[in-house]
Amino acid sequence: MTRPYIKRLSFTLLDSITDKDPMVQEQVCSALCSLGDAQPDETLHACEEYLRQHDKLAHPYRTKILRAMETVLSSHIHDLDKDTAGAVILLATSEMTRTKELDCDWQQAAGSVLVAVGKRFTNQVMEEVLSRFQPGMLPHSSVLHTLANLSVSNAFDMVPFLPSILSTMLPMLGMAKQDALKVVFCGALQHFSESILEYLANLDQAPDPTVRKDTFGADIFGAYDVLFHHWLQSRDAKLRLAVVAALGPMSHLLPSERLEEQLPKLLPAVLGLYKKHAETFQISKSLGQILEAAVNVSSRTLEVQLDALLVALHAQICVPVESSSPLVMNSQKEVLRCFTVLACCSPDRLLAFLLPRLDTSNERLRVGTLQILRHIINSAAAQMEAKQPFILSSMRLPLLDTNDKVKRAVVQVISAMAHHGYLEQPGGEVMVEYIVQQCALPAEEPEKPGPDGEDLAADSVRAVSIRTLYLVSTTVDRMNSVSVLWPYLLEFLTPVRFTAALTPLCRSLVHLALKRQEAGADDFLIQYNANANLPSPFAMTTRLLVVSSNPYLGDGRGAASLRLLKVMHQNIHPFLGQRWETTMPVLLEYLDEHTEESLSLKEWEEKLLMFLRDTLTVVSDNIWICQLSQEMCKQLPSYSGTPQEKNFLYKCIGTTLGAASSKEVVRKHLRELLETARYQEEAEQEGLACCFGICAITHLEDTLAQLEDFVRSDVFRKSTGIFSIFKDRSEHEVERMKSSLILCYGHVAAQAPRELVLARVESDILRNMFQCFNTKVLGIKVETKDPALKLCLVQSLCMVSQAMCSSAQASSFHFSRKTELVTQMMEFIRAEPPDCLRTPIRKKAMLACTYLVNLEPALEEQTQADVVHSCLHSVMALPPEAEGEDGIGREPLYLDTVCALEDLLTSLLRQNMTPQGLQIMVEHLSPWIKSPRGHERARALGLGACLLEFFQEHLHVSTLVPFHNLGLLVGLFAPRCADTWTTTRQEAVGCVYSLLYLQLGYEGFSRDHRDDVAERLLTLKDGLVNPDPTILFHTCHSIAQVISKRLPSDQLISLLLTVFESLGDPDKNCSRAATVMINCLLKERGNVLLEKVPEIVSVLRAKLRDTQEEHVLPAAQHSVYLLASQHCEAVVSSLLGSPLPFDSHTCALWRALAVEPGLTAQVLELLLEKMSKDVPFKESRAFLLGSTADRVATLLPLAATCALYEVLSAPSSGTVVLELYPQLFAALLLRVSCTVGVQLPRNLQAKERRSTSPARAARNLDPCSSAVDALQALLLRSGSQDMLRCVELERGWELLKTSSGHEDGVAQLASSMAKYAGPRLPLVMKALGCTQNSVYEIQRVTSTAFLAELLSSNVVNDLMLLEPLLDNLTARLKDSSASVRRLVLRGLANMASGSPDKVRAHGPQLLTAMVSGLDDGDEPHSPVALEAMVGLSRLLDLVEPWDLRLVLLHTTIRIRPFFDSEKVEFRTASIRLFGHLNKACHGDCEDVFLEQVVGGLVPLLLHLRDPQVPVASACKFALCMCVPHLECAELAAAFYKYLQEGRSVHFGEFLNSTCKHLMHHFPDLLGRLVSTNLFYFKSSWDDVRAAAPMFTGFLVLHAEPEQKTQVDLEQLIVALQLLLKDPVPGVREKAAETLGRLVKFA
Repeated sequence: MTRPYIKRLSFTLLDSITDKDPMVQEQVCSALCSLGDAQPDETLHACEEYLRQHDKLAHPYRTKILRAMETVLSSHIHDLDKDTAGAVILLATSEMTRTKELDCDWQQAAGSVLVAVGKRFTNQVMEEVLSRFQPGMLPHSSVLHTLANLSVSNAFDMVPFLPSILSTMLPMLGMAKQDALKVVFCGALQHFSESILEYLANLDQAPDPTVRKDTFGADIFGAYDVLFHHWLQSRDAKLRLAVVAALGPMSHLLPSERLEEQLPKLLPAVLGLYKKHAETFQISKSLGQILEAAVNVSSRTLEVQLDALLVALHAQICVPVESSSPLVMNSQKEVLRCFTVLACCSPDRLLAFLLPRLDTSNERLRVGTLQILRHIINSAAAQMEAKQPFILSSMRLPLLDTNDKVKRAVVQVISAMAHHGYLEQPGGEVMVEYIVQQCALPAEEPEKPGPDGEDLAADSVRAVSIRTLYLVSTTVDRMNSVSVLWPYLLEFLTPVRFTAALTPLCRSLVHLALKRQEAGADDFLIQYNANANLPSPFAMTTRLLVVSSNPYLGDGRGAASLRLLKVMHQNIHPFLGQRWETTMPVLLEYLDEHTEESLSLKEWEEKLLMFLRDTLTVVSDNIWICQLSQEMCKQLPSYSGTPQEKNFLYKCIGTTLGAASSKEVVRKHLRELLETARYQEEAEQEGLACCFGICAITHLEDTLAQLEDFVRSDVFRKSTGIFSIFKDRSEHEVERMKSSLILCYGHVAAQAPRELVLARVESDILRNMFQCFNTKVLGIKVETKDPALKLCLVQSLCMVSQAMCSSAQASSFHFSRKTELVTQMMEFIRAEPPDCLRTPIRKKAMLACTYLVNLEPALEEQTQADVVHSCLHSVMALPPEAEGEDGIGREPLYLDTVCALEDLLTSLLRQNMTPQGLQIMVEHLSPWIKSPRGHERARALGLGACLLEFFQEHLHVSTLVPFHNLGLLVGLFAPRCADTWTTTRQEAVGCVYSLLYLQLGYEGFSRDHRDDVAERLLTLKDGLVNPDPTILFHTCHSIAQVISKRLPSDQLISLLLTVFESLGDPDKNCSRAATVMINCLLKERGNVLLEKVPEIVSVLRAKLRDTQEEHVLPAAQHSVYLLASQHCEAVVSSLLGSPLPFDSHTCALWRALAVEPGLTAQVLELLLEKMSKDVPFKESRAFLLGSTADRVATLLPLAATCALYEVLSAPSSGTVVLELYPQLFAALLLRVSCTVGVQLPRNLQAKERRSTSPARAARNLDPCSSAVDALQALLLRSGSQDMLRCVELERGWELLKTSSGHEDGVAQLASSMAKYAGPRLPLVMKALGCTQNSVYEIQRVTSTAFLAELLSSNVVNDLMLLEPLLDNLTARLKDSSASVRRLVLRGLANMASGSPDKVRAHGPQLLTAMVSGLDDGDEPHSPVALEAMVGLSRLLDLVEPWDLRLVLLHTTIRIRPFFDSEKVEFRTASIRLFGHLNKACHGDCEDVFLEQVVGGLVPLLLHLRDPQVPVASACKFALCMCVPHLECAELAAAFYKYLQEGRSVHFGEFLNSTCKHLMHHFPDLLGRLVSTNLFYFKSSWDDVRAAAPMFTGFLVLHAEPEQKTQVDLEQLIVALQLLLKDPVPGVREKAAETLGRLVKFA
C-alpha cells in the first residue's frame, strides 16, 4: 500500500502547486520534502510520474517541483537506490533539454537535480549527459551548464572526464553561432579551468595523483584560440565579459611558451575591454590572474607591455566612483592587486610611472595615484624600501594641494609611510608638519550624512589627520625610538596658525614625553641649543597657560595644555615639579567636574592666575620672571583675533610684573603696553586696565607714574586738537585711548592698597581721569558725547568711590568734589533714554552715588530730592520689556540696576532715620505705588519693602515718641495686598508687617520682640501667592483684622480716609480689597457697620443690577440671608421663579441661604418637596406619525434640582446635609435615573443657545447633568470626597448620564459607598427599597443595580444587611423587565466576592436562580443567560459539591452550544464557565464529567486561535482546569508552561507538544479527535479553520502507524483537498502541511 498511498498524497499536493499564493506554493514544496524525508524513493517516483503525466504543466510550477526533488536528493542521496536515481536522471535530462530557451529557471532547476544526483552517481549522470553531448552536434546550453556545475561541485570525480569533454567541445566552439550559447561555452571553460586548478592544487588528496597540467594544455590552448581570436571581438558585451572571465583561469593552464607567445596580444586586448565596459570587475580580476600567470613563467613580455598596463590600470583607479557598492569596491581591490603584482616584478618602472603623476593638478589623477602609492607602500614594502627618498621627494606638490579629497589621500599615504620608516628619512619632517597643518583646519560644522550614508564629519580631513597623528604617536614604535616626532612637534605649539591643532598636538606630546621619561632623564631634557626652532620654556609656558583660559574650546584644549605643561616641568624650571604635582591635578579635576555650560570663566581665570602667582613664588627668580614677562608681552599681538585670551594674557602680564622686583623692567613693560595697545578693541581696554590694576598692588607709584607720563606725552597730546583729523590718530581712536586710561585709573584705585589710594585720589587719580574725559577746544571745555567714554568714566568713578569708602580713614576724609561728582552722575542718568535699558551707565552711576553719599560733607535736601526723583524716574519708567528685552543680557542688567537703586535709597535714608525721613522717601514712591501700570507698582513696592526693612533694622528709639504717620503709611500699602501682581501683594504684606513692628518699636518694645498678632501676617503672606479672589480677599480680611488689633485709636481715621481713597484705585483688585478692609475695620473697631447695614445692603443690591463689581455681592448675600430668616418659603418660591438657567448672582444668593443650619434645613426640605411634587418629564410626540415620543423635562423639578446644587455647594450646609443624607441621596439618585435621555423644553434650548451673558453660570442646564452635579455636591458636602474621587477615577459620573453606561455608573456609585460610607447604607437601602413598585422602569433598574452591587462588598455582612438584601433582590426575579432580572442575577453572583462564606448556606437558592437564568426566555442570545453563566463561574468554587452535582451535567450540556456562538461574550462566558465546572468538579462526579472534558478538548484548543483575545484567554483557563481530569503529568506540564496568563502562545509549538502527549498517553482518542477537527474545517473563523488541519497534522505526526485504523483516511484526504481550495492562503498552507504529514500512515 505504501507506494499508492504516497502517490495519492504526493499527487494531492502536486495538484496544489499551481496555487496563486507564493506562501502556499512554498508550503506544498515543504510538504513534498516532508514526504521525501520519510519515503525519498516513493516521493521522487511520484514527482517523476506527475511531471511525465502533466506534460502541459507551466514552467514555473515544474521548476518548483524540480527544486523540491533537488532538496530531497541533497538530503538523501546516500539512501537513494540505483533505479530511482536512473529514473530521476532521465527525467531531469529530459526536462533540461525540452526547450531551446537559454538560461531559464526551469532548465537550471533540472540541471541542479542532475548535479545533486551526480554527487554519488557521477558515472550514470555523465553517461546520460554525455549522450546529449555528441561530437559534431551543438549541445543544449543546459548540458554545458550542468557539466560546468558538476565540475565545480565534484572536482575530484569530474576532472578525469574533462580531457574527453574538452576534446569533444573544441570542434563545437566553431559551430556555435548564437552569442548566448557562446556565453555558456565560456562559462563552462571557466569552471573547467577552475576545477582543474583546484585538482592540481590538491593532488595529495586527489584520486589520481598522476594528472598533470600538460594533459590539458593543448585543449585549453585550442579553446583559448577560439575565444581570444574570434569571440572576444564580438559586439555582445555579455559575451566579451564571459570570454575574459574564462581567459583568466585558462591562462594558468596554457603551456609556458604559448602563454609567452600570446601575452603581447592578450594583454592589450584585455586592456582594451576597459573602454567598452562600465562594469569592470571581471576584467580586472582576469587581468590579475593573467599577470600572475605571466609572472609565474617569468615572462619577458611584461616589460614591453608594462607602460600600457600602467596607463590602463591607473585610469581605472582614477575613474570617479559613483557608489560604494560591493561590486565597485571589489573591482578597485582587483585593480590594486594588479599593481601589487607589477610592484613586485618591476618596482622601478612602476614608480617612474606613478611619481610624475603626483605633479598633475587634476584631482582625480592625483587622488588615484596617491591611493595606488599607499597600497604599494603597504603591500610591496620590501621592494619599496630602497625607493623611500624618491617617494618622499615626489610628495612636494601634493602637499600644496588644497582639495579635501587630495588632502585626505595624502594623510593616508603619510600614515602608511610612518609604519614603514619613511618619516625617518630626510624630508620626513615635512610630512609631519603637513599632518599638523591639517589638524589645525577649522572644526567642521556637523553635516548630514552623505548620499551613501557616509558620515562626512568623521571622515573629514581634520578628523582623519587628528586620528593619524595620535596613532602615529602612540602605535608606531619607531616614532618613539627615533627622534622623528620628539621634540619636533613642540615647534608647532606657539605659531598661531596651528592653534586649532593644539589639543591633538598636546595629547601626542604628552604621550611622547612620558615615553621619553621612561627612557631616562637624558632623553627627555631638551637641548635648546641644538634645536633653535623650538619654543623657549617661557614661550611654551605662556602659550599653554593662555590657551587654557578657554578650556573647552578645540575639543578640550585646556586640559590637554595643562597636562603637557605638567609633563614638561623639568624643561621649564627645575623647582616646579614637586609643586605642580599638587596644584595641577586640582585644576584638571575642576575641569572634569564642569562642562562648557556650567563653568564660570571668571572663576576659572582666577584659578589660573592663582596658579601663576604660586608658580612665580616657587621660582622666586627675578631674571626668570622678567624673561617670562617679556615673552608674554611679545606674544600679545598673536591673540588679536581672540579677545578673551588676550584679555587673560594682560592679566597674566600684570600678575608677572607684580612679582618682578626690578622696577625698571616694570616701568619699561608698562610703557610699552600703553604705547602698543589696540585701544579701539573693547576687550583690550579691559585687559590693559586689569593689567595695570593687578600691577598696582605691588607697584602703585610706578603704575601711576607711567599713566601720568603717558597722559602728558606727545603721543597723547598731539591727538587732542581741533585739527586732530589731520593728525596720526582719528577722533574715534583718541576717545578709545581716553576710555582705556580712565579705566586704568579705576582699576588702579580698586586694586591698590587702600591706605595708599586715599592720599592720591583727588591729586592724581580724579584729576587725570577728568583731564581725559573733558576736552578743551580753543580754551573752552567741551564734554564728550561718546557713550563708551562716559561708561568708562562712570565705571571708574564707581571703583574709586568704593575704594574711598572701604578705606579705614574714610570717616575722617573730607571729599571736596563730592557734590560735583553727584551732579555729574545725575546728568548721566537723566541723559539715558527713558524707554530702554541698553547700557549699565544707570547702574554704575547710582552705585557711585551710593558710595559718595556716605562721604563728608552731607548733601543738601534739594540735592537729595533731585537724586531720588531722577533715579526713580530713570528706573521706574522703564517699560517691562526692558527687564528681558531680546532675552539676552537684559534681565541681569535690569536686576543689577534695581539693586543699585535700592542701595542708593537706603544710603540716603540712613542720613535721616526718623518717621519724617521715612515718610519723605515713601512719598517719593507714592505716585509709583498707585500707578495704573502693574510693573511700576511692583517695582515701587519692592523698593518700599527694602526701605522699611532697612529702617527697621537700623531703628534706635532713645525716647518714646509717637509714630504719627503710621495710619497714612499703612493705608497706602494695605490695599496693595490684593494687587493683580503676585510680587506686589507679597511686598505689600511685608510693608504692613514692617510698619506694625516699627509702631511696636516706637512704643518701646525691643527689636527682638515678636508679637503674635503681627506674626500672623507672615502666615497670611503665603495665601497671597494664590490668585484666587476668594482666598485673596479672605487673606486681606485677615490682614485687616491684624491691623485693627494693633493700630492706635488716633490713627484709625487717617487709615480709613486713606483706604477710602483706594476705592477708586485703577487696579480693581485693590479697590475690592479696600472694601473688604473697610468692612472689617468698621466691624472690629466701631458701631458704624450696624448703623449703616440697611443703607449698605440697599446700595449693593442696586449695584448687583447695574454693575459687575464683585465687592457688591457679599452685601447682597447678607441681605438675602436676613430676609430668608423671616420669610423662608416666600424667598425660596421667589428664587425658584427666577429664569432658568440661574445667573451667577442668583446662584450666589441661593448659597447665601446656607449660612445658618436651621435655615438650611428648611430650604432643603422645601426643595426636595418641590423636586418630587411634579412628574419628572412629559412625553411629547413629533408631528410625524410613527415617530418615538421625546421626553421633555418639567420646569419645577428642574429648577429645584439646580437650586439644590447651589445650596449643597455652600460649605456651611454640611451639618444639615449629614442629617438629611439618606433622603437627599435616594431622591437625587432617582432623579438622575429618570432624567437620562430627557431633553430641555424647547424654549430653554433656544435660550441656552442664545445666552451670551457673562453672568450666566458655567454649568450645563441639561436635566441629567444638573441632577448628577447636585449628587456630586451632596457627596462633597457630606464629607464623602473619597467616594466622589473613586467614582470620578472610574468615569462613573459620565457613565451615569448615558443610557448604555448608566448601570455601570450606578454600580460604581454603590461600590464606592460601600467602601467609603458603609455606615450610611442601612438608611439609604431603606430609602431605595420602596422603589420596587415604582411606575418608572428606569427607577427600578437603577435601584436594583445599586442594591446588586452592594452584595459585592463585605460591608453588608458586617451591617447584617445580607438577608434583607437577598430577600429584596429575589423578590425582583419575577419583574417584568429583563434588565431587572439580569441585574438580580448579577447581584446574587456578587456574593462570591462580598460574602463568600455565606454562599454555601444559600447555595441551593443561588444555583436554582442561576440555572433558571440559563433557560430564561426563548432568545438564543439572552442577556439573562449570559449573566447566569458569568454568575455561575463566580459561585461554583463556593457551593456544596452535592448541590453542584445536581446541576452539573445539565449546566455543561446547556452551555456547550455557546462554545461556537457568533457573539464573543457568549463564547467567553461559556468557555470560562466550563473551566470553572472542571475546577469545581471532584469526587464522584469526575467520572461523569470526564466525557465532557474529552468532548471539549478540541474546541478549546482550536479557539486558542479565536480572533477575540478574551475568548483565547478563557480557553487558556479552561484547558488548565481540564487537564487534571486527564491524569497526564506531561500534558499538564505542557499546559502550564504554554498557557500562563499574560504569556504569548506560540500556537504551533504548543499544539505540537500537546498532540505528542495526547498520542503517547491516549492513542485511542486519535479517531475521535480527528473527526472533531473535521467539523472545524468549515469554521467561519479563518484562524480556527487553519488551526484544525494543523491540529490534525500534529496528531498524525505523533500517532503510531498502527493507530491509522482509527482514522478514515479517505474522508480526511478529501477534506484536506477541499481545504486546499479555501479562499484564505493560510488555510491552504496548513492543509498542504498536514497532507505532508500523512506519510506517517503509509
